[in-house]
Formats: sequence, structure tokens, C-alpha cells
Amino acid sequence: MKTIIYRGLILLILFSTVQACTELKDDSYGNVVSSQYNPKTEADVSYLVNAAYVPWRETMLLWNGVVRGQELCADQDVIPARGNGWVDGGIYKRWHQHAWTTDDDSVLQPWSRTYTGINTCNRLLSQIEDGIINVSGETKDKLVAELKVLRASYYYILVDFYGNVPVVTDFKDTSLPVQSSRKEVFDFIVKEISDNIELLSETPRGYYYGRLTKWGAYTLLAKMYLNAVVWSGSAQWQNCINACNKVIEFAERTGEYALEANQKDVFVTKNENSKEIIFALPIDEIYVKDWNAFDFHLYTLASESQATYNFTNTPWGGVCAIPQFIESYDPDDARLKENFIYGQQYKSSGEILTRSDNDKPFAYVKNVPSIDQSDVVDGYRWGKFEYALGITNRLSNDWPLFRYADVLLMKAEALLRSNQSGAGALVTKVRERAFKNNPDKAVVTDDELKLGSVYDYGRRDTYQTTHEGGSDIVYGRMLDELGWEFTQEGRRRQDMIRFGVFTKKSWFSHEVSVETRNLYPIPNTAILTNSNLKQNTGY
Repeated sequence: MKTIIYRGLILLILFSTVQACTELKDDSYGNVVSSQYNPKTEADVSYLVNAAYVPWRETMLLWNGVVRGQELCADQDVIPARGNGWVDGGIYKRWHQHAWTTDDDSVLQPWSRTYTGINTCNRLLSQIEDGIINVSGETKDKLVAELKVLRASYYYILVDFYGNVPVVTDFKDTSLPVQSSRKEVFDFIVKEISDNIELLSETPRGYYYGRLTKWGAYTLLAKMYLNAVVWSGSAQWQNCINACNKVIEFAERTGEYALEANQKDVFVTKNENSKEIIFALPIDEIYVKDWNAFDFHLYTLASESQATYNFTNTPWGGVCAIPQFIESYDPDDARLKENFIYGQQYKSSGEILTRSDNDKPFAYVKNVPSIDQSDVVDGYRWGKFEYALGITNRLSNDWPLFRYADVLLMKAEALLRSNQSGAGALVTKVRERAFKNNPDKAVVTDDELKLGSVYDYGRRDTYQTTHEGGSDIVYGRMLDELGWEFTQEGRRRQDMIRFGVFTKKSWFSHEVSVETRNLYPIPNTAILTNSNLKQNTGY
């Protein structure tokens, strides 16, 4: 069904001149096309609505996007300076040390690209309302509902990253948007999902693959409730459980969603038929042409690894795993081997791979000296997604934004935090596939999940060694489980904030920071172009 997804790009060109809402004001903001479009079939509607999903991929995966914004500031991943560069004006070091500025590209891009998605939704909703897109009756109601939930999903990014943002819903309103409080944004998102969810399709795949179905919306709603204590000031654990149960009950009744027998199957190149994926961002190198559309293989691997995978482009990798995170794994956990690339590397022919600088065997090692220096082999590399032989600079794996394991673990965390039983059984269910050869190790109890983290926090580089540990983290073992299951999926910062760890612990070359770093600043370019915006506290 990827062809259907990408035909939507044509309609995006026909119906809009894309304008990112970086400045939240544009001279042509109220302009719409005058020609009519008359979708007659389900496929026609799918082509139309898919155009509004494209910015999700762009804001997540393009250079300095959401994935980087969630991972490079957290305790699992780092881009250290390397012999081939990766200093880039200090942006990666600032990310790691929570020293980003209002002018950093890392602050700007998630804001700009996400508002592009909101603009696209607003544009289509306006064109539907004006009859430029000629739909009526049930078709119109369902299309409007889907676009409103999709728009809410973009605000899910903004309420997480920036908190206090303008809620823009009127495409024709050219006035400067007024800033809303984080709680107001939270309430808007929840209401938009709740008001429209019953009109969404219950069909998981087919024309609805890569679109927000009822089950994707319930997963999004569960994520809102899971983070409610941070984003709105009030815990909503039971609401989170209830939303998760909607998905779980459907999955158990129909078999349409389930855990894959092997976690790796969720991340293979041809993963569009995975029953674990609830909401995917479809990606195909044939149709997606952005240079950095999905470049994890080039982004993490050293140039020598081109000979292993026969990539058409030479990797220039920098990102790697923080050694303390790797050390937190049980050695028998299959996810360690399946999600990371380490040890002696080989050419695609089977020959031993050697270094380009001295012809010694090329083997990735766990150790990384510091944020300021590293050797070409230092650090385990990202390997969760399959790197297909001969792939171009763009991977063709679909991005599983929401998956069934997440629903199970959200319910587990909410049960744990609301003093209800059953969390251990849910976590065990997810762990079982990672410990097939050691099934006893898969079992975890409710009481064990209430223990502290096994992550050995503390400054740990060539400059300084300190020991803080993680035993004092409330429900720290639950945080560990999330880390082991969802590494490299663009979410670690959010989880750490919810567990109260993000600004309270040290790791690698990162010191304890200040609580205001739980939010990114509003980009300076947005502040300069909208006098209604007030900067977040601490910036």
C-alpha cells in the first residue's frame, strides 16, 4: 500500500504551497486554490489525506528532527567528536549537556516542521469546508475527523517539546496566533481526539495503513494520559489504562494486532505487514527523495561498514550508544545483539573487515572516551532497523510510530503507578521474546518493577568519574524496561522526564542540569516574528 501513500504527495503539490509555521504568519497564509477536487472512491480519499501525513515523517526523521531531539539529550545515545568531524559548532555537545540555545537548529526544526503538518491539516479542512474539496455526508464527516485527530497528533509533539504553544485551527486567520498554556494545549489535544475517535476507521491496514485509525487514536490518547501529570499537572492513570484496553480488547478479539514473535521483525525493510505496528510512517526509497529522509545506517556506521552492507553511499557515522546504557542490559537479552552492531565486522563476502587507516581488524567496541574525542570504532552502533544490502542513502523500512508493545507497557506503567496489579505480567509478555533461551529471565513481578534502576548513573568519561546509580529512581526498573524495548525509537527524553530523571542524573559527559531543561525553548525566529509569544522559563 506504499504506492497509495505516495500518490498523496501529488495532491499536496496540487492543493498547497507548503509554508512552515516557523513564523506562524505568512503573507499567503490565507490563500487557497480555486479549482475543485472530487474524490469518488476510498482510494481517492486516501490519496488526499495522505498528503497531510508527510510532515510526520519529515519532523521525525529529517536532519535535527524529533528523533534526535528525544535521543541525543538523553542517557542512551551520543554523538562524540570523531576524526571525521561531528563537532558542527558544538550542537551535539550542547544537546548532550542540556546547553542548547534558542538559535540552535535542533530547537527550530521540530517546531517548524511540526507546524507545517498543522498547516497542511488546517488547509485541507478549510478546503473541505469551502467545497474546494468536494465531499459530503459520511465521507466528509470521517475525513474531517481524521484530519482533526492528525492535527492533534502534531500538537502532541509540540506539547511535549515546547509546552506553551499557539493552537492554530483556522487556516484563513492571518492574525498572529496567541500562545496557549501547556495545560490548554493538552486539553485541546485530548478533546480533539475524544470528539472524533468514533468516526475513525477500525481497519488496521489496506487503505488505512499509515493513517490514524481508531486504534492509533486510542494509542495517542493513552500517551496523552500517560504524560498527563507532566503536561497538565494532574495524573490520569486510569484513563490511560482505559485507552490501552480499547486497543488490547480489539487485538485479542480480532487478532489484527499482536506482538511479533521476534522483535526484529517489526524493524525489517519490508515491515508493512507487521501486526505489531499500529501507526506507521511509510517510507520507500523510490518515492521519498529527501537526502536525510531515513539515514540511520549512514548516521551511525563508520565508512568501513560500507563493505559489509554494500551501501551505495559511504557512511559518515557518529551516533553510538552510551556505554553505561549498554552495561544495563542482561547479557542474555536478545535485544542487545539485535538492536546494536558491535564486535568484529565482516565484508559482505565474509572476509574480515579491516580499518582504513592501519589495516587492523575493524571491530566496534563499547568504550567511548568522552563527548570531545573518540576513535572510529568507539561505541556500539545503532542496528535496530534492518540495513538492507545495497540500500541507498535512504532506508525503505517503515517507521513504527505506535506499536502494540507500547500499548502493553503503557498499561503496565499506569497499573504500577495507580497501585493496581498486573504490570509484571504485561512486561513479562513483552520480555519473553527477548529471553527465548532463558525463559526464567523473562519473568518480572510487580514488586520488581517498583525497584530502582540498574543503570549506573554518574559522570563517566576521561574527564571525571562519579557514581550516582539508579536505585533511588521510583519505578526505576520500569524505566529500564522502556529503555531496553524502545531504544532508537525517538522517545527516551519523554520517558526520562516522566520518571523524574532527565535533569536529575549524570551520565557519560553530561552533568545534572536544571529543571527548566525539561522543555525546549521556543525558537528565537518564532519569538522575533510573533509578539504574542513568551519564551519558556529559563531561556
